[in-house]
Amino acid sequence: MAVKIYHGDILFTPAADQLSVYENSYIIVEDGVVSQICERVPEEYKGAEVVDYGDKLIIPAFSDLHVHGSQYVQRGIGMDCLLSDWLNHYTFPQESQFRDMDYAKESYDAFVDDMLRHGTFHANVFATIHREATDYLFDKMEEKGMYGYVGKVNMDCNSPEFLIEKTEDSLLETEKYLSDHEGSKKVKTILAPRFAPTCSEPLILGLGKLAAKYHCGVHTHLVESVWEAQEALKLFPGYGSDAEIYERAGLMDYGPSIFAHVIFPTAEDKRIMKKHGSLSVHCPDATVNIVAGIMPLQQMASEGLKIAMGSDVAGGHGIAIYRQVARAVQLSKLKEFYEPAESKTITITQAFYHATKEAGSVFGKVGSFEKGYAFNALVIDNMEDSWSKMTAQEKLERFCYIGDDRNIKARYIDGKLLSQEF
Repeated sequence: MAVKIYHGDILFTPAADQLSVYENSYIIVEDGVVSQICERVPEEYKGAEVVDYGDKLIIPAFSDLHVHGSQYVQRGIGMDCLLSDWLNHYTFPQESQFRDMDYAKESYDAFVDDMLRHGTFHANVFATIHREATDYLFDKMEEKGMYGYVGKVNMDCNSPEFLIEKTEDSLLETEKYLSDHEGSKKVKTILAPRFAPTCSEPLILGLGKLAAKYHCGVHTHLVESVWEAQEALKLFPGYGSDAEIYERAGLMDYGPSIFAHVIFPTAEDKRIMKKHGSLSVHCPDATVNIVAGIMPLQQMASEGLKIAMGSDVAGGHGIAIYRQVARAVQLSKLKEFYEPAESKTITITQAFYHATKEAGSVFGKVGSFEKGYAFNALVIDNMEDSWSKMTAQEKLERFCYIGDDRNIKARYIDGKLLSQEF
């Protein structure tokens, strides 16, 4: 058994209201998995290698549960547009370029490296309609040791001619994609209908059959805007809510169901999501950039729904999930100010929990340092001013608000130190 021990200020969130802090302590890792945390190294581990990080902060790596890998190249562009103009002028033309594999490879190489650089080791990624490019992204994440879900996007209506599929072609290409990646390890396939307004009912029902055949889940946008929620029900008459479209097709029965934004959920949407253990992904920067509204995070969490964080690049302008932790707190304050009867401000502890343990739960035992969890970790430094000491919690909060990748001094996946070169 390979044993390594790491010393530092150790911090993680076993629950949304619980911050576990072990300052000046040791975390013992056996075969890449956390064994215990202690103030002194136990006698039976006296011969093991100890990596001493002094008073640096050791935290779990982040999970991004909604990000468009294909939009990485357009991050921070067109942010003065509203959603429809942004999609038509920037996103759709740019995504169409992924038919060119040279373009796709350069884009996805940069995207994966930047996730790792910023401490995102687990990601649920939208690709494009192009199967070959999506295969490359899947393989690149696997090669780098990441945990992930990657979806080949489906869209067969209400989309530009240069970025639309025939229904039968979309299903055939998707099945080939699923089949080619059966038996993969830490990166898995997921079905990715873009959202209900760009998918016909035959396409959604066909994807449901593929979900049953290949036992995979679904990743899409849900009630992101008032328009989207209304348009979905207009195009799917006889359905009672946006979530019901995916439930009735069987898309929520065989794997994780991950829904981005969930800003305007009805009681029926929430009932369905809770029934299936779905994750709703809060994407704070994107929410502001596309003027969609603010997820009722605290209310949904209090009702027992699972919440995760997403960068939503390029609707969100930055890849760093730790910045979304800070932004989630900020937006909760705004929502409470304007809707005091319905909303409450969240804590940094709760936001960090949604970005680590709860988001990580979809990948297995990642996102925490409890016994049995993978040692997927970041070592954070240089958060203190030289003349003033800070607690571990204060270091975490400052990192989320003003830190960047230069403050990440070491990165570990399954106990293995990643190269600092990306």
